Amino acid sequence: MLDFPLQCKNLKEQVESILQLLQQEPTLRSEDITPVQTSLSKAISPKFEIVFAGAFSAGKSMLINALLERELLYSAEGHATGTECKIEYAEIDKERVVLTFLSEAEIREQVACLCQQLGFKTVPNINQETDLIDLLLRSDKVIQQEGGESKSERAKQAKALILLLEGYIENRDRINTVTNATYSMEQFNFSNLKEAAGYARRGCNSAVLKRIEYYCNHPLLRDGNVIIDTPGIDAPVEKDAQLTYAKIQHPDTSAVVCVLKPASAGEMTKEETELLELMRENTGVRDRVFYIFNRIDETWYNTQLRQRLDDLISGQFHNSSKVYKTSGLLGFYGSQIKQTSQKDRFGLDSVFAESIKGLDGKEETPQFVYAFNNYCVNSGKLSSTKFRVSVNGFETPNQNYVRILGDWGNELIQQLIQDSGTEEFRTAITRYLTEEKRPQLFKNLADDLEDICIKLKKHYQSVQRNLDSQPQEIETMKAQELQGLNQQLQQIGKEFSEHITEEVNHVINNSCDSFEADFKQLQSRMIRRLDELLDTFSVAYAYRRATISHPRNATAPLIAILVEAFYYLANQLEDILVESSQQVVANYFQRLIEKIRKSEYYRQLYRLLDCDGGIEQEMRNLEKQVSQALVSAASVECDRFVRESPRFYDEGTFSIYQFRQTLLQTSQGYDAESIIEAEPAIRQLLKLDFEPKVSQTIRKSFRQTINQTLKTQLLPMADQQADQILQQYPQARAYLERTLEQEAEEKIANNRRLLNIVEENIAAYNSAASSINTCLQAMQLYDNLLPVIGDLLDNDRKFANNEFLISDVVQEV
Repeated sequence: MLDFPLQCKNLKEQVESILQLLQQEPTLRSEDITPVQTSLSKAISPKFEIVFAGAFSAGKSMLINALLERELLYSAEGHATGTECKIEYAEIDKERVVLTFLSEAEIREQVACLCQQLGFKTVPNINQETDLIDLLLRSDKVIQQEGGESKSERAKQAKALILLLEGYIENRDRINTVTNATYSMEQFNFSNLKEAAGYARRGCNSAVLKRIEYYCNHPLLRDGNVIIDTPGIDAPVEKDAQLTYAKIQHPDTSAVVCVLKPASAGEMTKEETELLELMRENTGVRDRVFYIFNRIDETWYNTQLRQRLDDLISGQFHNSSKVYKTSGLLGFYGSQIKQTSQKDRFGLDSVFAESIKGLDGKEETPQFVYAFNNYCVNSGKLSSTKFRVSVNGFETPNQNYVRILGDWGNELIQQLIQDSGTEEFRTAITRYLTEEKRPQLFKNLADDLEDICIKLKKHYQSVQRNLDSQPQEIETMKAQELQGLNQQLQQIGKEFSEHITEEVNHVINNSCDSFEADFKQLQSRMIRRLDELLDTFSVAYAYRRATISHPRNATAPLIAILVEAFYYLANQLEDILVESSQQVVANYFQRLIEKIRKSEYYRQLYRLLDCDGGIEQEMRNLEKQVSQALVSAASVECDRFVRESPRFYDEGTFSIYQFRQTLLQTSQGYDAESIIEAEPAIRQLLKLDFEPKVSQTIRKSFRQTINQTLKTQLLPMADQQADQILQQYPQARAYLERTLEQEAEEKIANNRRLLNIVEENIAAYNSAASSINTCLQAMQLYDNLLPVIGDLLDNDRKFANNEFLISDVVQEV
């Protein structure tokens, strides 16, 4: 750990000790410890990653350059790279750069994506020189058609493609086909950071670099601070945009500098809104977000744009204290030209030497010079100052620039830097990183730990108080157990009654799956049996029975056949309904008895009585009663099948039609043959009558009969049995008096063991909390100390911080 107080050396072990104590308690094990683990990792991490994120052309790289007052990162209009830049601290004699290139496969992917956006035909092989030249020419033509490389999104994409292809051509020998090649600056023969950074800043080189790692000397980077510049969140290559989103969500990210474009665009983009939402989801970032509205100088010349920006900030960012308005362009180059003079034309011959070289030999005007001249004349920032500046139309922009600075010098430059807002932002983030960061990280850890510590403290005190209140002598323990015996028996009876009521209600509400399966089996057996009876019904047999009943007659009417059939079917169905009902009852009571045996109240009853108090025998007796009741109900139900259905003979029904047709067929003769030949018709007639009756029974009436029988038999029994259990107090007392002495000895020993464990845990907790408090004191966080558990028996203890005992170390302070 960097610059940590000695008192915080074992912070990780102490925090983990408290978390382990939490995990040992079953009632507290479900507590979410993720926030504590996250804040701990942030507090002790040797690195503090600050991610700069935003849309392309938002000015992230320029702002970082301004922050460090060094031109490290490539900054230009448009975007063609997925480069992630990391800047870490190094001693001044150990400054270096590590460069990692894109693979050829990744470059091909980006080329294909840009070609698709530009409407170009994708080249199959970027190693074909003719294809590369064709793409370069077509991209250059797009830029000319658009009026310049920064005039439109299409022009920016064309410029990005040019840089990507030129970078590939110039660095082909350093690029691997599939893997990413990494080089130190010594491998490029660079002698210092400035040379290496100059190479990486070149647009075509930057375009083919996947990652750049700078190690440079700057006080802002001390204490493990790492600045990370990411690709634009609206990058044309989806993988590049996802790189930024992934970095925002990464647990290593500790703070975010969100560089937003509304100052120049007038409103938030969809991607910027998504970025803000993702930042809020990362618990490792919390409120460590700096909102930078860059390119603020564009609002100086547009009243409507300025008003929209002010409305946006006051509406959506009024709760944040880390909101800044900057112009990275003016701030950075303002800091660069402070060291220049009239001799090098205030940087035109040094800082801007490369950018002023024109293709036709004429001197170009750097973007900063245009912005500087505009600032001096049109921004209104100098109207209330002593500076009286004019821009002459008969002079070139560069000449105006040199003349103005020749007149006013560093005073004007300092005013420019102040108005750019970069100095304010640098001061604020420097103060945060050097003074506020570490205490805040430790405060977050203490806040997250506090909730866990409070719960642990209350739990330990509750357990300790409960164990201390338990009898310590065997006779006292026995007396206490016997004193609560009556209440225990009453509670057991109550739980038994409630259990039976619940089980009956499950049946009545059709929510007992096992019972439903048994009843469906009953229904299925009844339906199958009816089908079997109808399919095998013998008219000849029924005819013989009818004639035997009347020995004086040699024939029998259709009605006599139907009578025999009705009696036969009803009796056969009764047999199957009785058998099925008995099976349903037997299965139900077997399951119910098993559930009772597994219940806690049943085990308690056995402990108190050495028996179940007659519950199981009562259940067996009741099973017989319920079974007999349902057998009687089944007999009554099926006896009614002997009578025809109420609408069997109604006019207009199919049953009366079938009856007449069958009667017509059987009345053609007086012998048995005419009746037997009508057997199919008679079976159909029986089916028309019996199917509705059986359906009514198994789907409606008999289920209600079962429900009512179970309810009227079981519920009164449960209440009676609960009372019967209570009446067995004398037997329970006599049995307990024989067994309680051994139980009391075991319970007292167990209580002592548990009390020792709690006291050991409290000691371990107090040791860890006190050590953490010592660390917090070293960080000057006196208001965030963790609670320490005091002696419950010491009434003279003084509590503070919501009854939290202050540690001895704190009291000494």
